Amino acid sequence: MWYETIFKSKNLIGINLTALKSFSSETSARYALALFEVSKESSQLQVIEDNLRMFLELYKKNADFKSFIQNPTKQINEQSLVLNKICEIVKSPKNLNNFFLLLIKKRRIFFLEKIIESFLKLVSIEKKELTASIVSSKELSQEEILKLNKELSSVLKYSINLDYSVDESLIGGFKIQIGSLMIDSSIKNKLKKYEKIMVEN
Repeated sequence: MWYETIFKSKNLIGINLTALKSFSSETSARYALALFEVSKESSQLQVIEDNLRMFLELYKKNADFKSFIQNPTKQINEQSLVLNKICEIVKSPKNLNNFFLLLIKKRRIFFLEKIIESFLKLVSIEKKELTASIVSSKELSQEEILKLNKELSSVLKYSINLDYSVDESLIGGFKIQIGSLMIDSSIKNKLKKYEKIMVEN
């Protein structure tokens, strides 16, 4: 199958799969990468992205569906029937339907959540998008949020998807999380640093 052909490549689009430590992460990355490549080749990247976001939301919010996917005792035919039905209802592309069937056949459907998240990260890289989490000590206006988003996008040279929330316990300032990068200018964090210095001395 076309997925298995893609899997033979050890280093696609600059991602070193062997650097991933856990079996689940490596497996998820390989399958996500295969689907990503096929989605691009078939010019279906956007529609498959939209479908996978819907499946991810269903997976996270519907306990019965999550349990059904994670249950190793479920028969291949049973899981295939359910996934086929969902794909039919939402009119998923045939490539995505076949991909789900492959995951079921290979007993990798258990990794569905990680595979989808890995796929969405690849899409973000392709679109030069980043997700930033911003927590402020007080409510910001829409104008302030847009300005902050614009400044981050300008500095990082990426389109920023902003996840904004308020946490009054920060007392003042804000926290920004972009991937593994954390910027914490909150008064709460500064007080913790002062406390640590006092304890050490």
